[in-house]
Amino acid sequence: MAYLLIIAANLGISFTIWRTSGGSPALAESNKLSREITMKHAITIFVALFLSAQTASADMLIYAGTLIDGESDRAVTERTIRITGDTITGIENGYTIPRDGDVVIDMKTSTVLPGLMDTHVHLTGEYSANSNLNRFVLNEADYAFDAAKHARRTLEAGFTVVRNLGDAFNVTIALRKAIAAGDVPGPMIFSAGSSLASTGGHGDGTNGWAARFDADPGPKDGIVNSAEDARKAVRQRYKDGADWIKITATGGVLSVAKSGQNPQFTDEEFRAIVETATDYGMKVAAHAHGTEGMKRAVIAGVASIEHGTYMTPEVMKLMKAHGTFYVPTILAGSWVAEKAKIDGFFPELVRPKAAEIGPISLGTFAAAYKAGVPIVFGTDTGVSAHGDNAQEFALMVAGGMPPMEAIQSATGVAADFLGIGETHGRLQAGKQADIIAVPGNPLADITLMEQVSFVMKGGTIYK
Repeated sequence: MAYLLIIAANLGISFTIWRTSGGSPALAESNKLSREITMKHAITIFVALFLSAQTASADMLIYAGTLIDGESDRAVTERTIRITGDTITGIENGYTIPRDGDVVIDMKTSTVLPGLMDTHVHLTGEYSANSNLNRFVLNEADYAFDAAKHARRTLEAGFTVVRNLGDAFNVTIALRKAIAAGDVPGPMIFSAGSSLASTGGHGDGTNGWAARFDADPGPKDGIVNSAEDARKAVRQRYKDGADWIKITATGGVLSVAKSGQNPQFTDEEFRAIVETATDYGMKVAAHAHGTEGMKRAVIAGVASIEHGTYMTPEVMKLMKAHGTFYVPTILAGSWVAEKAKIDGFFPELVRPKAAEIGPISLGTFAAAYKAGVPIVFGTDTGVSAHGDNAQEFALMVAGGMPPMEAIQSATGVAADFLGIGETHGRLQAGKQADIIAVPGNPLADITLMEQVSFVMKGGTIYK
């Protein structure tokens, strides 16, 4: 009998690769390869071995020292995850003896979890002091290449599914297709295409332009000023291939506009957006900082409130009654608050909003969690750097959420929220093999979620 035993170091930097024979490791030097190698070479060898095993119709066995399944409130120890193709076919007690041809990945010193999900990202960009200039100097192809780079970084950080809420030139719709086809590496994407806003609102990309440009975007561009405009804009996004609708229900932090809180759609416009999206099989995510805009959005029937900075007990009660999810994005609030301290980093209209709104995010989260508002993991990454998404976990725990619940918000809860709970979000037989690992015990130290050492998506190893 022969099988491959692959032991990955916690940080994924070195691998020991054994070829075993007769059920025990061969001791002869010719049968042993053990050396320190770079991550690039490690991945090359690792994937080559895996693909060769797949060709022989082998199963993959992951030895998990600790396993968090995305649903249970307790972690378990010493489990074997059996994977056939792209599917988990069993979770077995102990460390199962491999069969002829099986590939074994030994992570007995790690915690193994479902692939993570971030329900609020912007893959096409990453905020910097040049972001407003970039709107004039970057072409569609530039955004596309940036999005592919950020998608890879996101996947390698352990996020196998994301919801992209607003992009440039519908780049993430094309990227979603390319990733699904296996042309480029990245997470599974739910894309909203370009956001919907009102003239001068948070999502109006022409804010701050000189008057001589005479910019007056309309529904095709995502700018609506009536119920009819709203319906047309939603239908355009359906035509474009969007999965969700994203609206900017209130002012925002980073737009070059004065208010970060004012409501920016009428009740009639909100209803038109939600009703039309429902007719076309889509749900609506509402960016909202201010209270009145949140109330209007929740009553109209949006699926989620993004940010929710000035959420009041009244809004929390409404959200619980309507089953509206809260996507906290505490990381974005923390990030902009820090950058607001730097002279010249933000435009002058933006800086006071960032300084004011940022510090409130954690307190809002703590109050919403205590009140029982449904919460799903989301970061607004693209404000902060791609690949840093997991920093949100420590902020959620600081806000009073237990580590296990924080992890579930990015696994089982997120899968159900996105409508893929039947196939994703949990380590269970029959689910897609989206699996990650971190060193040690993240329930004791939640910052270990920032040290992902292993990433598998759909049965393919990416890290």
